[in-house]
Order: sequence, then C-alpha cells, then structure tokens
Amino acid sequence: MPKLSVTIITLNEAAHIAAAIDSASFADEILVVDSGSSDGTIDIARGKGVRVLARAWTGYVEQKNFAAAQATHDWIFSLDADERIPPALADEIRGILAGDPPYHGYRVPRVTFHLGRWIRTTDFYPDYQTRLYDRRFARWRGRYVHESVSVDGPTGQLKNDLQHYSFADLRDQIKRINHYSTLSAKQMYEAGRRTGPIEILVHPPAAFLRNYVLRRGFLDGTAGLTISLMNAWSVGLKFMKLWELQKNPKSQIPSSKSQ
Repeated sequence: MPKLSVTIITLNEAAHIAAAIDSASFADEILVVDSGSSDGTIDIARGKGVRVLARAWTGYVEQKNFAAAQATHDWIFSLDADERIPPALADEIRGILAGDPPYHGYRVPRVTFHLGRWIRTTDFYPDYQTRLYDRRFARWRGRYVHESVSVDGPTGQLKNDLQHYSFADLRDQIKRINHYSTLSAKQMYEAGRRTGPIEILVHPPAAFLRNYVLRRGFLDGTAGLTISLMNAWSVGLKFMKLWELQKNPKSQIPSSKSQ
C-alpha cells in the first residue's frame, strides 16, 4: 500500500494552517514549507507535530515542486492552507491507495465557501484540480498564475469535494483579483498575447453570461449574481492591464515572488 505525504506551502497562514493540518491527519506525513511567515504559522504547524521546512519564496510552481521533492513518500496530496480535506475525500484517497492505483494522478472537484454559502455554480465549481499524484510521474508546471500538475499519462478523477475557504469577504476577493489579474496580464504579455478594445469590450459580458447563465449562477441568488459580476470584472481587468502593458512595457508590475 503506497504511503501518502500531504504538502502545504505557507506564508502567514496562521488563520488557516491548524484546520488544514487537522483535515490531513489521515496521511502518513504532513510537510509544511514556509516562505517567511511572521504571524505564528510556523509555531502552530510545529505544535501540531508536523515537519516544517523554510524556503525563500520563488513562485508557486517552484515552491510546490520543492515541497514534493522533500516529502518522504512518492504519493503526494498538495493542499493549500485555505483548503480542507473532508472525511469523505480522505476515505476516497485511502481507498485508491489501498491497492495499486491505476493512474499516476487524480483530479479532485473543489468547492468554495463564499458569501456565507458553498458555491456549486459559476466558474467556482467544480473547479477540478490535480492534487493527488505520484511525484515520479508528475510535477508542477506554469509561470505566474494557474499553476497545475502535469502528469505523465492519463489522470483519474475523484468524486468527493475538496473544500476551499478562499476569501474572507468581498474586500479580500477584490484584493486577490487585483493581484492575480496583474500576474495574468504579465503572463499573457510574455507569451506574446496582445489585446485591443474589442476584446476588452466583449470578454467581460461573455464571462458574466457564462457564469450567471451557462454555469447557473442564478441558482445561488444574490451570491451567484455577485460572483458572476466579480468574475466578469476580473476578466476585464486582466485584459485592460494587458493593454496597459502593451502601451508601456516598463510598467511597474509586482514581482511574482510575492505570495
């Protein structure tokens, strides 16, 4: 039976790290890789009896690959500090590892708690993420945003949700949208993508319709409407920042080396 290491990268996650570790207590090892927390994250993690390593922040991809490389076991579940593995998902993972897993990696549906409820509509759900993988056949890839696990061969799919507590409130969501839209624009620009008024005009309403109508955001009432509008704004902001970068390539863009 393969053993499992759960890896968690952190930076000032004192509000989340204890619950994340507790949700992963079924694993054979929990490894926290911290990039300079000053809020007690490290002390909380060590108090839980888990292994803690320190590494300067160099980006999500490098940090997560480092964590996987330092883990004791080949099978990894990569858990963010603001995520939780509920018992049903833990049982499903144990069941897969109880035999000879037929795949080198598994995607898991992720459900986000926001605006006072679990959101199972819009782009927020099912938000599949490859998190369970054999590091001998998989690694994290990407640049500034949307990092993902690349698996050698086909991947399986888990049924039970990974829980995500991504935003404290709308103010926190706005702050994150501003940060990630900047990194997305930088990533698109460096990949050769360019934009203009038509895309800036068309993409945001298209994103709203996709979220609110096609992905049934209307079923979540005011919360679904709010999320659909926020997602549309995020898309528009990304393209407007790309346009700004085209006009001024030397624009001051925050480094991706901030978590």
